[in-house]
Amino acid sequence: MNRTYLIILIILIPFNVLAGVKDKIIYNLNNLENINFKFIQTIEGKDEKGKCTIAYPKKIYCKYSKFNKILVSNGNSLVIKTNKNNQYYRYKIENTPLNFLLDKKYIIAKINEFNYKIIDEKYYMFSLNEKNQNINIFFDKVNLELIGWQTEDLYQNLSITYIFDVKKNKKIDYNIFKLPTQIF
Repeated sequence: MNRTYLIILIILIPFNVLAGVKDKIIYNLNNLENINFKFIQTIEGKDEKGKCTIAYPKKIYCKYSKFNKILVSNGNSLVIKTNKNNQYYRYKIENTPLNFLLDKKYIIAKINEFNYKIIDEKYYMFSLNEKNQNINIFFDKVNLELIGWQTEDLYQNLSITYIFDVKKNKKIDYNIFKLPTQIF
């Protein structure tokens, strides 16, 4: 009879109690198709703010608050467009850290391989090094959701991105991931 109660108890215990940190983070990522969020990005001590949408795999659209700056990837190429100096830059996504950050299957595989560090008793951090690109990915210690990342940008500047007001798996217009075709 005690064995029956034990089996029932194990069945009734939620996944969150039984699973380890890595398993819970992977579970959250596996159930993520897209996210919308606000961000603060710090590069060389300067903050930029904006809103982004990510759709897996490898699609991102970000609109920055200043200079009508837009960052967009269709999964193959990355375009950064700004009104500041009529600048328009196009890169192969494979040459940027976003190639890895926007690939949740890659992130899940790496989380399975590596251990995490606890930062300030608030965050779990996974450090990845791929093709000479160092990437730190941060998850909230309480809800185990993605809260940001740290990379070097295309010019070797340290870039820290903190995300908040995250909305998951909302209906999105995939046309936002079309690359801009005209220079201002």
